[in-house]
Amino acid sequence: MKTIPFTRLLVALLALGSIGAALANPASALSYLDELPPLLDRQLFFDDPEISGAQISPDGKHLTFMRPYEGVRNIWIKGIDEDFDDARPLTDDDRPVPGYFWSRDSEYVLYVQDKGGNENFNVWAVDADAEPAEGESVPAARNLTDIDGVRAQIYSLPKSTPGEIIVGLNDRDPALHDVYRVDIESGERDLLIENTQNIAGWGVGLEGTVRLAVRQTEDGGTETLRVRDGEVGETLYSCSWQETCGPNRFHADNDRVWFQTNKGEENNLVGLYLMDIETGELEFVERDPEGEVDFSGAVYSNATDELLATVYVGDKPRIYPKAERFERALAFLREQLPEGEIGLRSLTADDSLALVSLSRDVDPGTTYLFNWEEMEVRELYRSRPELPVEHMAEMTPIRYAARDGLEIPAYLTTPKGVEGEKLALVALIHGGPWARDTWGYSSLAQFLANRGYAVLQPNFRGSTGYGKAFLNAGNKEWGDAMQDDITDGVNHLVERGLVDPERVCIMGGSYGGYATLAGMTFTPDLYACGVDIVGPSNLITLLNSIPPYWGPIRKIFTLRMGDPSTEEGRAQLERQSPLNHVDQIAAPLLVIQGANDPRVKQAESDQIVVAMREAGLPIEYIVAPDEGHGFRGRDNRLAMFARTEEFLATHLGGRHQDSMEEAVAARLAEITVDVDSVAVEDLADELDAARTLPLPNSDAESIATGSFAYSTTLNIRGNELEMEAERKIVMEDGDDGKMMVITSDTRSAMGAASDQIVLDGNTLRPVSRKIAQGPAVIDVEYGARKVTGTIQAGQEIPIDIELDAPVYGSEAALEAVILGLPLAEGYSAPVRIAEVGMQQRVRYFTISVAGRESVEVPAGEYDAWKVDLEAIDGEGGDLTLWVSAEPPRMVLRAAGHLPAQMGGGEYRTELTRAGE
Repeated sequence: MKTIPFTRLLVALLALGSIGAALANPASALSYLDELPPLLDRQLFFDDPEISGAQISPDGKHLTFMRPYEGVRNIWIKGIDEDFDDARPLTDDDRPVPGYFWSRDSEYVLYVQDKGGNENFNVWAVDADAEPAEGESVPAARNLTDIDGVRAQIYSLPKSTPGEIIVGLNDRDPALHDVYRVDIESGERDLLIENTQNIAGWGVGLEGTVRLAVRQTEDGGTETLRVRDGEVGETLYSCSWQETCGPNRFHADNDRVWFQTNKGEENNLVGLYLMDIETGELEFVERDPEGEVDFSGAVYSNATDELLATVYVGDKPRIYPKAERFERALAFLREQLPEGEIGLRSLTADDSLALVSLSRDVDPGTTYLFNWEEMEVRELYRSRPELPVEHMAEMTPIRYAARDGLEIPAYLTTPKGVEGEKLALVALIHGGPWARDTWGYSSLAQFLANRGYAVLQPNFRGSTGYGKAFLNAGNKEWGDAMQDDITDGVNHLVERGLVDPERVCIMGGSYGGYATLAGMTFTPDLYACGVDIVGPSNLITLLNSIPPYWGPIRKIFTLRMGDPSTEEGRAQLERQSPLNHVDQIAAPLLVIQGANDPRVKQAESDQIVVAMREAGLPIEYIVAPDEGHGFRGRDNRLAMFARTEEFLATHLGGRHQDSMEEAVAARLAEITVDVDSVAVEDLADELDAARTLPLPNSDAESIATGSFAYSTTLNIRGNELEMEAERKIVMEDGDDGKMMVITSDTRSAMGAASDQIVLDGNTLRPVSRKIAQGPAVIDVEYGARKVTGTIQAGQEIPIDIELDAPVYGSEAALEAVILGLPLAEGYSAPVRIAEVGMQQRVRYFTISVAGRESVEVPAGEYDAWKVDLEAIDGEGGDLTLWVSAEPPRMVLRAAGHLPAQMGGGEYRTELTRAGE
């Protein structure tokens, strides 16, 4: 961790007047508070909607929707003509249901759910007509993908087999999704395709057959490949990493696919095409008629699969009818409904009935039932009926010039009823960053406006939707030009006289949280405060901890952000990491984090909190133990915004609501962290030291050579898998002296595998390694400054790991190193290992002797050292070894936990035969 230069900080604080109060003086109340509309209860903005997310069943007989049940957002069902008061709950989950859909045959409602925000979603099914069992309030739901730590991806609901779904599961390899056909009624799964070719996504035809595959190329581009009879074949289309291309949906003839791309120098904007999946030939369909933005989406018929309309999102959404019947329907709806943006949200299988949404920037919306055959429309519900829309503030699209002349699109919301001069401002930064803000109702923007703040939402360079030139202008510009665009937007409003430069706060989630930290550190004079929600503080640790299922697209992160494996890239990322510039902060910060966030780990927030605390800077911290990348739980959400509005009122002078429900107040107290209790500095220092400390010396003479047999038992959710291994350790003469060669042959129900690693006989550092299992082969060469090689698994994937210092090998090679260490009571040493495979990186561990004990294994009874291997990089992989106490040593037993991505559970390996 970077040391804060105390003398510099002290001088800065003394210049402001006093160390204790310099950064925490509360702001005076805004002068225009009396001009604002009534102060509205925060629950009107952030409580669960009364009704939301309605879907009509394919047969048109039922309507499902989301509504709180026992205080948690769940799925309800009613007859299409029944009152909402007659609806019954279908689910009673204690965590809000994030999304659901109907089976094609209208028999089941399927929904996804994770655990505590870890984003490992399982797919559940509930019979839409089933009655609850005696004593239960809802029908029983069945988990169709019941594997811990696995993230299911839903690819298709085939028309030809309406009782099935096509899903992807990463149970075999946490980085890759194999394709399964799942029978909803029985829950039986059939493997269709084993993903051995680094495929990131699959395209399923209308009949339920996998027809296309999409993957990232070695240089970070994208290619679409034909799939025939379950085999991935030739490339049909490819584009570079600076371009966008990929399939959208299969055409009604099932031989062509709607395809989007902006490939070629002549194409800046993504357009819509039709691709022949036999020839790969493209037929141009359409690009934005106004030449402004990328193709955004389309509306298709459920009955005929024809294209009904295309959608583009400029300053506001634009719909272009492509079928006469849709054009008539849209004209009818615009005539019958109030002013607003119309969206088609759900259709029956025959297109006879549809759910239509209508919303505006000042109104979260109303949902209508549209009878397409009879051309009739009637209101079903308003999602937030108690919200007084007359007190909402307008969202206005604006443009401003960045310092290099690039035009930046943005949205500005100003408090209703207030003259636009010298307003307090919240710069609200979107996440992604490869996303964008859009015009429409925003609970957060309206909440902030009601509290007295103007809200700026800039679509800085690197945001999507505005063409590839705008997107690529943000490449490797985190904290630089991307941040300048935000700064320039704030200054633009200040120069217009609209904003008081002394009352500006920056706030955002995910990338918006990073931008908050970057704004606080790189432009500290601009902001009076900051609110960081799940934002990364260290770009290198962020890249090192991305979820394994992002492995197939990992390359694009290094291309668009920077490559930490190169000297230049690492220096750039370190410079752009707010953690390394904490001493620049000159304003209070509120940090909000979910403990189970799989994208931005809690360590990212812990690091900035500790750094600010140690620098004597005002810092507040909220951590919800049952949340991930954002807060879904009602009480967590209300508690977070209650603290946020009080924080903003303190530092900007706006107003806030003092009252809150007892349960929310109690939850806020529970998730508010005493910053003095946060401890990561020791770990960070240990990790920093481990990057370059000399490796501990290991003596090959202390290692037993010969043949050894091992038996391993994996226990995953009560299911056991047995594996047998033969290991041979020999010393051989090589060109450069003695070499230790370790060969392991493993057999299990999943097949056979071989692994040979060659170690330097003097240092036990790795020289080469070859792993083979079926058609997959990994070849590795270890150098002083780099580990190189290839992974052959249908596609050749390069191995390229830059080294800051020497490393040991992993697995059997690491066990050999441990056998050769001078083990004794109290012994401890840091160690670095090179990890190869889909996750190519250097790992950091501490080896420590936990004690000496007698161990009995099938090969006999031994006096043993118990040795713990503990990760100090926060990435898991801890294990315990028992090794014979006296040289020449053998590994007697190994025990550890499988990572969640591999299904969780435990494994145990024991020596069954030794010394032959």
